[in-house]
Amino acid sequence: MRCPYCGAEDSKVIDSREVEGGTEVRRRRECPTCHRRFTTYERYERKPLRVIKKNGTRELFDRKKILNGLMKACEKRPVSSEELERIVDDIERELQEEGYEEVPSSRIGEKVMEKLKALDQVAYVRFASVYREFRDIDQFMEIVLSLSREQHASKGESV
Repeated sequence: MRCPYCGAEDSKVIDSREVEGGTEVRRRRECPTCHRRFTTYERYERKPLRVIKKNGTRELFDRKKILNGLMKACEKRPVSSEELERIVDDIERELQEEGYEEVPSSRIGEKVMEKLKALDQVAYVRFASVYREFRDIDQFMEIVLSLSREQHASKGESV
């Protein structure tokens, strides 16, 4: 593994740990030339997943796009980067386990909303407003009232 700092062609593994339930290996490495340390991740290669977009075009699944959307929705919210990475990992794994080779972007969006709803309701509303292309305040109110009803129902209260 090439050193990201000095470009040396070799590095030494000083620690390896399984992460993500054994589907990924985290390696701490040290460069023998500049002695700086860095982390790499190794995961097994899965069959490429393709996304069918709203307009019918197809593109390769890009976890960075999901992560960017999550980061925007969770901006200034008490949600860690690790939690967001875990959500992306969960969504990717779930899609693979469901046997998709091509998945509609709407399926991915629904999964993101499901995860955000459980994680942070403000982030959920933010994401939903963009994903569902809210056009007016009534659409915001509808989703907020829906969340409120669910919250009261889970506490055994009537609304």
